Amino acid sequence: MTDRKAQLAGNLAKVEERIAAACVAAGRKREEVTLIVVTKTYPADDVRILSELGVRHVAENRDQDAAPKAAACADLPLSWHFVGQLQTNKVRSVVGYADVVQSVDRARLVTALSKEAVRRERELGCLIQVALDAEETGRGERGGVGTGGIEELAGLVAGAPGLRLDGLMTVAPLTGPYAGRELAAFERLMDLSTDLRSAHPAANMVSAGMSADLEQAVAAGATHVRVGTAVLGVRPRLG
Repeated sequence: MTDRKAQLAGNLAKVEERIAAACVAAGRKREEVTLIVVTKTYPADDVRILSELGVRHVAENRDQDAAPKAAACADLPLSWHFVGQLQTNKVRSVVGYADVVQSVDRARLVTALSKEAVRRERELGCLIQVALDAEETGRGERGGVGTGGIEELAGLVAGAPGLRLDGLMTVAPLTGPYAGRELAAFERLMDLSTDLRSAHPAANMVSAGMSADLEQAVAAGATHVRVGTAVLGVRPRLG
């Protein structure tokens, strides 16, 4: 085993222990929570090692990094999640490799994703990114739609050819009423998920929690956690 593989295996084991302990504390089954490893800034070699170690879901937030990495790892049994703010001029590239876009936050993006998914004759999973730092009908500092915009946007996704409404995603906000209150933020997202599922029963995915707050996300009921640093280490600075 190479040094890097041993390092990643050790980190993965620690994260697995954290998720398992959080599930026990919350009275949940371990299989109710899916780990997504956020591989941004790290090379395709690391993605390949992660796959060998049993990781099946990886996430990226920049198309210029993700596209060549996904191409280099196209032979691996991986699901690729796009989690960054997505500009419409990157949609054609992203739909080429992403299985799920977790950052859907405006009607124009829904239209662009649908058009490209239809062109490629594939189905693309979509999560509505919820901004808990925004006004009800506003947008968040790091993308996302205010809580008042979820219903309309979900309806657009659900009715768009080539798209599948999978659920909701959020990032713990740095400002606003939920700043520093990760558990409360994630519990709010779960309430919003309950509302969404009354109209769209299959949209049961809830993506919340990262390296620092995955326990709070599991406690709230998240189905997916997005962990980068705790698995791959502190990211190198982008020049």
